[in-house]
Amino acid sequence: MAVDRPTRADYVSWRQATTRWSDDDVYGHLNNARYFDLIDTAVNAHLADATGTDIRTLPAIGVVAEVSCRYFAEAGYPRPIDLGLVVDKVGTSSVIYRVGLFQGDPEDDGALARAEGRFVHVYVDNTDPARPVTPLPAVVRDAVTPLLR
Repeated sequence: MAVDRPTRADYVSWRQATTRWSDDDVYGHLNNARYFDLIDTAVNAHLADATGTDIRTLPAIGVVAEVSCRYFAEAGYPRPIDLGLVVDKVGTSSVIYRVGLFQGDPEDDGALARAEGRFVHVYVDNTDPARPVTPLPAVVRDAVTPLLR
């Protein structure tokens, strides 16, 4: 079964991450745990930038309810990785993101995603993480709505 491979046009917001020698596994590929680090960082860096605050101190915080990654092509050291971010859904207490990981020249080998992550945040009370918060805090809604596609 062929899976559509995302392109750069599928994402709204961008940031870049450097790769390090230690990011690669023994086969010379980016280690799968590093993909999850990058996905998490892309989402939370956007939230911190867009809200202008330390998101860990908000009355409601996003906890990860789901994270997954589809792999399409190898990535690795020493080239940087471009992280594209888009929001698929803004719910009453959750946000669903997709993060595309691209490596290489956007006009050539870097036009198609090397991987794509799905990341779901559920917002909970910062003092009682067992309790989801409804509605989604306005500061978060304002930060993620521009990323809807």
